[in-house]
Amino acid sequence: MNRAVPVRGFEPAEFEARLLRAQRVMTECGLTALLLTTEPEVRYYSGFLTRFWLSPTRPWFLLVPVEGKPIAVIPEIGAPVMARTWLDDIRTWPSPRPRDEGVSLLADTLRGIGAAGKRVGVAMGPETHLRMPLNDYAQLRSASPDTEFVDAGQELSRLRMIKSEAEVSKIAHICRIASDAFEAVPALAAAGKPLSQVFRDFKIELLKRGADDVPYLVGGAAQGGYDNVISPPDERPLRDGDLLMMDTGALWDGYFCDFDRNFAVGRAADDTRRAYGTLHRATDAGLAAAVPGATCSDVFRAMRSVITADGYECGNVGRLGHGLGMQLTEWPSHTSDDRTPLEPGMVVTLEPGLRIAPGRSMVHEENVVIREDGARYLSRRAPSELPELF
Repeated sequence: MNRAVPVRGFEPAEFEARLLRAQRVMTECGLTALLLTTEPEVRYYSGFLTRFWLSPTRPWFLLVPVEGKPIAVIPEIGAPVMARTWLDDIRTWPSPRPRDEGVSLLADTLRGIGAAGKRVGVAMGPETHLRMPLNDYAQLRSASPDTEFVDAGQELSRLRMIKSEAEVSKIAHICRIASDAFEAVPALAAAGKPLSQVFRDFKIELLKRGADDVPYLVGGAAQGGYDNVISPPDERPLRDGDLLMMDTGALWDGYFCDFDRNFAVGRAADDTRRAYGTLHRATDAGLAAAVPGATCSDVFRAMRSVITADGYECGNVGRLGHGLGMQLTEWPSHTSDDRTPLEPGMVVTLEPGLRIAPGRSMVHEENVVIREDGARYLSRRAPSELPELF
């Protein structure tokens, strides 16, 4: 895969293709428009990229009509950035204005595109959220009594599930940055160094190597295995016998990587070496199973079979991987009952985990893209033997 730094942003043709796919689905579902309210959905169809979404004060809306280009209905503060996108219909209101936070303008815009008496899709199902005050949503529905708001969450997830080559290149790039940073960990971590400082230094390493941001960095360190995989670091110094894990979701141009690496502090114990080897082989089994036409449950069973054949129980994460892209985790999930078929262009994680003993676990994670002839690693494959830090 090309190691050149991708071009930031997308050409208008990319957004036009996304819009046409969405409009075909909308026609099939009998939808007049999609009402989008969350950062990844708004960005996917507009190109509007900003970290200002971290502020909960203002809602943001994008209407995707069944015919024509999307319409942005946003607070005034966002107009200059939205004007740089491919959109040309940008409607604003002065915000904050809690008494009417864009609701009347949004209702007027819906009427203007012919939504009265028609169906408008809104993401309502699993792995979605509204990101506007519930009272405002009720007010919008009251102001649009002839409009039927229906769940389009599954359709929206499916539309974003298949990545373009431009999207894959951005994910591959941040995976390379994170892979390089993980290879620098032996110079950043050793017995006696507080875990919190290791995490700070690793985040700095990611930024120095080109990551735009590191909004997700979790993990842990404990004797012979950690008991969870989502903890912030504490101040306890690393000790010989610890198993250190760091799991990063770093960003480049709005796209995530999401994978971890495990390290033994000092000489690795036999049981942690064995568990690491099992997870390494389970990951390869997941890769081999991740072919077009296979399902997420097929990938789950391939990884689980390696884990259980070696006498372990799966960990408590609830799944063995998930989708990846504009969000740290996206639909679908590798579980026993998720029968989502894999298709070329999907980017997913392979994330087997196991219990070494009560209170001691290990998780391994890689990022892959599905191609016509099978899956390919985007993260640089972890070494086959557990790395040791001295």
